[in-house]
Amino acid sequence: MRIVSAALRRALGVAVAGVSLLTVTAAMAGEVKVWCWDTNFNGAAMKNAAARYTAAHPDVTITIDDSMGQQDIRDKLQTQLLANATDGLPDIVLIQDDVAQKYLQSFPGAFVPLSDSIDMSQFAQYKVKPATLDGKSYSLPFDSGVTGFFYRSDYLEAAGYKDADLQGIDWDKMISIGKDVKAKTGHNLIAWDSTGDGIIRIMMQSAGKWYFKADGSLDILENAPLKAALETYGKLMQADIVKTVSGWTDYTGAFTSGDTTGTIDGVWMTGTVKSQPDQAGKWGVAPIPKLVGVDGATNYSSEGGSSWYVLSSAPAKDEAIDFLKTVWAGDKDFYQTILTGQGAFSAWMPAVDGDAYKSSDAFFNNQPVWKNFSDWQAKIPGIEYGTYTAEVDQAVLAQLPTIAKGGSVDDALKAINDQAQQQIQ
Repeated sequence: MRIVSAALRRALGVAVAGVSLLTVTAAMAGEVKVWCWDTNFNGAAMKNAAARYTAAHPDVTITIDDSMGQQDIRDKLQTQLLANATDGLPDIVLIQDDVAQKYLQSFPGAFVPLSDSIDMSQFAQYKVKPATLDGKSYSLPFDSGVTGFFYRSDYLEAAGYKDADLQGIDWDKMISIGKDVKAKTGHNLIAWDSTGDGIIRIMMQSAGKWYFKADGSLDILENAPLKAALETYGKLMQADIVKTVSGWTDYTGAFTSGDTTGTIDGVWMTGTVKSQPDQAGKWGVAPIPKLVGVDGATNYSSEGGSSWYVLSSAPAKDEAIDFLKTVWAGDKDFYQTILTGQGAFSAWMPAVDGDAYKSSDAFFNNQPVWKNFSDWQAKIPGIEYGTYTAEVDQAVLAQLPTIAKGGSVDDALKAINDQAQQQIQ
C-alpha cells in the first residue's frame, strides 16, 4: 500500500496514512448512482448514455445527480473516503483529469481498475495516462480537451492571411502574424484571463512536459518547455497583442464580441464560439503554434477534460462497469449525438469514424473541424500530472505579472520552485 505524504495529507485536509474501505449493501438492486457537475454538458451526456443502456437493460436504474458543482463533489468524495465512510457515495463519479492522481494515490483501493474490463488502447492515450497507476488504468476517459486556435478568418483575410499561413507554425510566427493583424485591423490576437494560467499549461503539454518528474518530484528549474512557455508569454504580452481580462465572462466576451482575433483553447470552446450566429462563416480553426527551440515541441495539446470512475465500494459496481463498457466504450452512435448535442468531443477513438465527426461546419467556413480535432487529438503528448498541479499552478500564476513586464524568467522559475516546495513539503 502506498503511504500518503504529509504534504498530500495537508492538501486533502486530514492526516491519514491509507484508507481501508467499508463494504455497504445496495439500497436498491440494479440502481447505478452517478455524480457529475454541469447539467448542460456532463449531465446531459450521461443522461443520454443512461437512456440508451436502460432501454436494453430495463432491470437497471441509473440515477444521475448533476446538481452539485465540481468542488462540492470533490469535498464530499474526499470527506467520506478520509472517514472510511462510503455509505451514500455514488457508484460512478466524474473527476477532472489533472487531480486524478491525488485521489488514486491518497485512497489506494478506492476505485476499480477499469483496464481489467475495458480496452484502454481504444482511447486517446494522453487521456488514459493521468488515470494510470502501477500499470492499471482507473478511468473511463470522457471529454477531450484537444486544443486549437479559433480565429476570425475575416480579420486575417483583411490583413492578407489565410488558413494555410497558420498550419505548422511556431509561436514566433504567430506573434509576428498577430502584430501585423493588429496593425492592419486594430484587433488584438487573443485575450488573457489573469485569473488562470491555461495558456502556459497548453504550451507545456504540447512539448510533452509538466511540472513533475516521473517519480513525482518537482521539475521546474531545468524544465525547458516550462521556461520556453514563460518566455513566450512574455513575448506575447510585450508585443502588445493580448487583451488582459479578469474572469470567464470577460474572457469569452473578448472573442465572441469580435474584440480579439480569436482564442487558443480546448475543443469544448466550440459551442461558445458558435453562440453568435451572426458570425457564421467568419471563423476558422487551426492547430496551435509550437514552442521555439524545444526538443519534442508539437502543434498539439490539451486543456481541461474529465473522466468517469467507479468506486470499489459501489453497491452496483458490476452494473456500473457494464454500463460504461457497453455505451461509453462501445456505442459509436452515442458519441455522434453528444457531439452534435453538447459539443462533447470523444476520447474514444472509434467514434471519430462516425458521420458527425466527418461532417464540415458552415460556421467555420465549411472546414472539417471535427475531423481536424480528431487528427490533432491522436498526436497530443501524454504527461504526468502528478498530485500537486493546483499548487504549482498558483506559484506560476504569481510570477506572470512580472514576466509580462519583461522580468527575468530564470528568477521567476526560482520563485516558482521555492513557493511550490514550501506548499508540497
